[in-house]
Amino acid sequence: MPGGSPRWLLIGNSRWHWALASPGGLRVEHRLPPACALEPGILDDLVGWAAVGAVPASVALPPNRRLGLEQVPLAALPPWLGLDRALAGWLAWRRHGRGVLVADAGTVLSLTRVEGSGRFAGGRLLAGVGLQLGAMAAGTAALPRLELPLTDPPAATQAPALDWPTETHRAMVTGVVQGLAAAVADAALEAHGLEPGCHLVLSGGDGALLLPRLQRLLAGQGVMVELQPDLALEALVQLHPNGAGDALDQARPRSVRI
Repeated sequence: MPGGSPRWLLIGNSRWHWALASPGGLRVEHRLPPACALEPGILDDLVGWAAVGAVPASVALPPNRRLGLEQVPLAALPPWLGLDRALAGWLAWRRHGRGVLVADAGTVLSLTRVEGSGRFAGGRLLAGVGLQLGAMAAGTAALPRLELPLTDPPAATQAPALDWPTETHRAMVTGVVQGLAAAVADAALEAHGLEPGCHLVLSGGDGALLLPRLQRLLAGQGVMVELQPDLALEALVQLHPNGAGDALDQARPRSVRI
């Protein structure tokens, strides 16, 4: 029923990300895309939405509440840039007030650099954890198909002594996580060299998998690393013209993956 708690929607490549305003801040849910219509009433209090992934024709989202790339206040944004990258880069830069490198570890792991002046400065794209694991299973006869989210933590998120697992599934996950972490760490050191003080901000559903390994790789290198898993969705809340975002920015969201 209209008049309830405001909510926002960010349509990703593999999940739909919902934010619901609550007295304690934002409550975030990560759901699989609906097979057809959404449940009744869920759009009644929709304040704003944005899409990176496909929008089903069967879902009637209000076009006047859609946020586009042109509404993200970063300089030098190319028209081809993914909206999620622009949103995450803008909010990370806004919060830190300096150069940032955002590593958004979703279906695709995107690296987005924003200069301290608020100018988009390029990035890189890599296949994410799930895509790499799926490619290994699809391209071989013996390797298993592993489902995300992972319930068995990889060795790469634990102690250095566990970096060489003997089980096949752990070897797959550890190899992927360490490879992605190494690529992110290398990019962070490059960005720090171009703009000293540049922060590395991890986001996305697989950010927590990469964080421990990145902290080890970047220890003593002068690069600050932090995890903000729902950065793009929080940016959508902030940029909506109703002004609700400013009040909600003080409390970080609680995430639920469905």
